[in-house]
Amino acid sequence: MRVLHTSDWHVGRTFHGRDLLGDQEAVLGGLADLVVDEQVDVVVVAGDLYDRAVPSGEAVQTCVRVLARIREAGAQLVVTSGNHDSAARVGAFAEFAAAGGLHLRTQVAGLHVPVELADEHGPVAVYGIPYLEPDPARRALQDCADVPGASAEIESRGHTAVLTEAMNRIRADLAARPDGTRSVVLAHAFVTGGDSSDSERTIAVGGVEQVPGSVFDGVDYVALGHLHGPQRLAEHLRYSGSPLAYSFSEAAQRKSVWLVDLDADGLAGVERRELPVPRRLATVRGELEELLEAPEHAELEDCYLSVTLTDEVRPLEPMRKLQQRFPHAVHLEWKPATGRATAPLRYAEIVRGRDDRALADQFVADCRGSDPTDSERALLGEALRAVAAAEGAK
Repeated sequence: MRVLHTSDWHVGRTFHGRDLLGDQEAVLGGLADLVVDEQVDVVVVAGDLYDRAVPSGEAVQTCVRVLARIREAGAQLVVTSGNHDSAARVGAFAEFAAAGGLHLRTQVAGLHVPVELADEHGPVAVYGIPYLEPDPARRALQDCADVPGASAEIESRGHTAVLTEAMNRIRADLAARPDGTRSVVLAHAFVTGGDSSDSERTIAVGGVEQVPGSVFDGVDYVALGHLHGPQRLAEHLRYSGSPLAYSFSEAAQRKSVWLVDLDADGLAGVERRELPVPRRLATVRGELEELLEAPEHAELEDCYLSVTLTDEVRPLEPMRKLQQRFPHAVHLEWKPATGRATAPLRYAEIVRGRDDRALADQFVADCRGSDPTDSERALLGEALRAVAAAEGAK
C-alpha cells in the first residue's frame, strides 16, 4: 500500500493580506496528479485542513474541490482536525462522507477506531488522532474510559499525558487485530526534535508544548502535522510540513509530501516529492533608492518580498514606491544602519521640561529619523495653535 502524507493545508489563509486561495487550489489540486502518477492508495491529512475554526464559504468550496479531485484520482482520504480547525465542523457528516471514501477523524471518543483498508498483504489500520487540547481532551478521554487500553484516570496534565492515553488505546486496539495488520497513525502535535517556523500557532499549555517521539512507539508509520517544515525525526516519524510557505521564515524550505510504502512486514520505505512553488518568497535589505534602481534586484520583481530599509531617514511612502518595481512586496521594516530606530525611548526623560511644540518636533524626529523642516515646523505650530484655540472656546 502506498500512502501520501500531507498536512497543514490552512485553506483560507492569507499572506500579509494577499489572498492565497488560488495558489492553494493549484498546489493542492496537483496532489491528484501525484496520486495517479505514483499510484497512491490513500492520502492522509494530519490536521489544519482550514486556517480558522469558521472558514469562509470560498475556503470551504476550495477544499471541497481539492478533496473531490483527489478522490476522483482513485485515492481514499483520511483527514484529522488540527488546532486551527473546528473538529465539529470538519467532522460534520463524517458517516456519509466515509461512504464516498473521505474518512474524517475528529472525535476524541473514537480515536481508537481505525479506518480499515487492505492490500494484497492483508489489513492496514489507519488511526486518526484529532488535535487534543489537553484539558478538554483529558475530560473527554475519561468520559469514554470503557475501551481496551484506557486508563481509569489520567493523572498528569498536558499534551504528553493525553497523547500517551490516546496511543495506549490505539495500541490495545491494534493488538486485538489479526497478526500482520499494518498501522498508520495521524497526529497533530509538536514532537521533541522538530523545528518550528513563524507561521505556526503555539499549542503550549503551561509553558510546555512538546511531546517525546517515544509516545508513538509501536506502529509502522506516524504522519505528523503542526510544524510547517518537512522533517524526519525517525524513519517512521515525520512531518510533511505545509504545502505552501506561510511566513518568510519558510523562504528556504522546499515544500513537499512523503510517499510511504507498506509491504507485508510494515514500513518498506519513504520517499519525498517536492511540490510546485506558485510564487517564491525572498528578503532584501538596503536603502530605498538603491533597491529601486539596482539591476541585480530584477529577479525579485515576481517574488513575495520582505524589505528591510536601512536609510538613515525614514523615506516618504516607501511601500508605494517599492511596489512600483516590486508589485508583490508585502512586508516592510525600517532599520537604519546606525540602529537609531531600535534605540530604547525613555518616556519620562523625553517629556521632562518640554512644551508641546518641542514634543511634536521630537515625535517627528523619532518616527522619521530626522528633524522636521522649517515648513513642517510651521504646520506643527499652526496645528497646536488651532488645538489651543478650540480648547479655550470650550
